[in-house]
Amino acid sequence: MKKLFLKTALYAILILIALEVIVRVFHLAKDNPSRFVDKYKVEKWMPNQEGYSVTGNRRQNFSKFYINKSGYNSYREFTPSKEEVEVALVGDSFIEGFHQNYYNSIGKKIENRVTDIEVYEYGYAGYDLADQLHLISAYKETFDKIDYVVLGLKFENDLFRGEYQVVQDRMHLESPLYKKAREIKLLVYTQNIGILEPLWKLAGKLASFGKKQKLVPEKVVTKEDIEARHLTYIKNFKSLIDKYGYDKERFVFLLDAKITPKLFLDYLHDNNFKYIDMYKPLSASKLPTTLIYDRHWNNHGREIIAELIADYIKQ
Repeated sequence: MKKLFLKTALYAILILIALEVIVRVFHLAKDNPSRFVDKYKVEKWMPNQEGYSVTGNRRQNFSKFYINKSGYNSYREFTPSKEEVEVALVGDSFIEGFHQNYYNSIGKKIENRVTDIEVYEYGYAGYDLADQLHLISAYKETFDKIDYVVLGLKFENDLFRGEYQVVQDRMHLESPLYKKAREIKLLVYTQNIGILEPLWKLAGKLASFGKKQKLVPEKVVTKEDIEARHLTYIKNFKSLIDKYGYDKERFVFLLDAKITPKLFLDYLHDNNFKYIDMYKPLSASKLPTTLIYDRHWNNHGREIIAELIADYIKQ
């Protein structure tokens, strides 16, 4: 019996090692770049990293990223000057662009449409408006040299807070334990494709076994609740603008008017905040504009966004 147990354990270890090798050789698991908070309390990626972003259990999306000296995924360094024309794209994972090769980014597509400009992509997964405005304020000398600044804004996601603070939940991913776990590519792969999710749920049930569960009735969200939330978001927007400033001549929001409350759109219009509406060109496309497995733009969607921003710059 002891011999059987030892053989089983040995075979299990050998199988795990073989699977780890397979995942590494065929690059089935994504590379996770390290993040940090710089001296200005701006959260970004550690400079000079490169790797591959992989999504899906059959490498449905496989693309290369490169983190430049400024800490963002880009094929170029950010060196603005008063003499040249530059555009900054500031936003979350949609601008970050890990779903596409870094040398075929939205910024590159814009440069292909507009001559003699440089596009800088300050994209970072999870950035909300507080992150974006704090970044611009912290690097004011840099952004003062940039001619156009496009800020991605999704009303329901980006206005939870009226003041910037470092998001500690994201920084916990840089703890020694998480870093060691990310080195095991088989673990990363199984986590990404959802194999481990039932195990986590089972562990949670076992941990709560025997404990009385309090049944919390589901709250019915009323029209008044939604209106109150929207007013809170607009209040947060005003707070951020007052605290960090906003150049209405150079800055413009990129948003989807279809999913943005009319109350907020009216506020932007009444207070001379410019915005680019991406809803009409995306919805008018006869081809899919997003990836199969999530709502990020695919290459066609990025072409549309790039053309939209390029047209705005040309005007």
